Amino acid sequence: MSEKVTIATVARHAQVSRQTVSNVLNSPHVVREETRQRVQEAIDSLGYRASQAARQMRTGRSRLIAVRIEPTRDGINGSVLDRFLHGLTETAEAAGYRAMLYTAADAAAEIATFDDLLSAYDLDGFVLTGTDHGDPRTAWLAERGVPFVTFGRPWDDPDAHPWVDVDGAAGTAQATGHLLAAGHRRIGFIGWPAGSGVGDDRRAGWREALRAAGVDPTGLDREAVDGIAEGERLAADLLAAASPPNALVCASDSLALGALQAARAAAPATGTAGHTGAPAVPVIGFDDTPVAAAVGLTSVSQPLGDAAARCVDLLTAVLDGPPRTPAPVLLQPSLVLRHTA
Repeated sequence: MSEKVTIATVARHAQVSRQTVSNVLNSPHVVREETRQRVQEAIDSLGYRASQAARQMRTGRSRLIAVRIEPTRDGINGSVLDRFLHGLTETAEAAGYRAMLYTAADAAAEIATFDDLLSAYDLDGFVLTGTDHGDPRTAWLAERGVPFVTFGRPWDDPDAHPWVDVDGAAGTAQATGHLLAAGHRRIGFIGWPAGSGVGDDRRAGWREALRAAGVDPTGLDREAVDGIAEGERLAADLLAAASPPNALVCASDSLALGALQAARAAAPATGTAGHTGAPAVPVIGFDDTPVAAAVGLTSVSQPLGDAAARCVDLLTAVLDGPPRTPAPVLLQPSLVLRHTA
C-alpha cells in the first residue's frame, strides 16, 4: 500500500515548512508567489487532497457559500443568472470555496430557506441576487450577523452592505445614444412598473439620454410585468399612437422580443424592412440572452463573469479581512450590436 500523502509529505517535497503548506491551502495571499507555485506543484505531483473536515476543524470555517437559483420564468431572462452562477462556482472553487445552490419562490420563502440551511450546515456566507427596495432578506441576515454580499445594490442605502452591480442606467443610455446617433429622435421605452430598483435605473438611463439630446420623453414609455406577450402589447400600443416612436429600448430581452414582433407587424404601415431583415422600427433589449443572439437582437450585455468573480472577492474580504465593509463595485455594461438596430 502506498504511503498516505500528508501536509508533511508535501512540505518535504517542496522544501518548505508544514506551516507554509497550510498557508498555501488556507491563506495563499500571505505566501510569496514563487513559494506558493512551488508548493502547488508539489501538491499536484503528489496528488495531495486536503481533508475538508480537518480544514474546518483548524479554521472554524466550512468553506461553503450559498446562492439561490432563480426561476426561469419565460426561459429567456431567467437564463441570465445561469452565466452568473457558472462564474460564481468556478471563482469560488479557485478561492477554496464550494457553492451550495438552493431554490425559493419569493423573499419570504428564501428567508425560511436561510433558517433551514443555517440550521443544517455550517455555511460561511451567502451571495444574494435580485435586490429591491426594503429588501427583507438582507435585513434578516444582517440582524443575525451572517456574512453576505449581493449582486445588486441596496437601493435604499448604498453603504448598507457589500455589493456588486451593473450600471443599468449606463446600459440604456448607451442604447439610446446609439439610436440617436443613427438619426432616431422619438425613442420609446418599454419597462417594468415603477418601484423596481433595477427597472427604475434602466428607465432613468433612457430618459436622461433623451433629455440630454433635447428630446422630451413624455408619453414615449410604457410599463408592465416582464414577458414577451407584454412587450408585444405595449409596443403595439406605442406604435399605434398619433406620434409613434421610431425606435424602442426595452428593459429586458423578453420585452424586446415581444416589441420586435410588434415592430415587424407594423412594418407595412411604417415603412419597409429593407434587405437586412431588420424592422422599420429598431428594437434594443437588455441582458444579451442566448435567445437575443439567436434572433439577431441588439442588446445590452452585463459582464456576468466579472460580477461573479467580484462577489466572491468581496465575500472572502468580509470573511478573511478586518471587520469593515468593502467598497461596492459598479460594473459597466456594453452594447452588442446585431442587425435589428
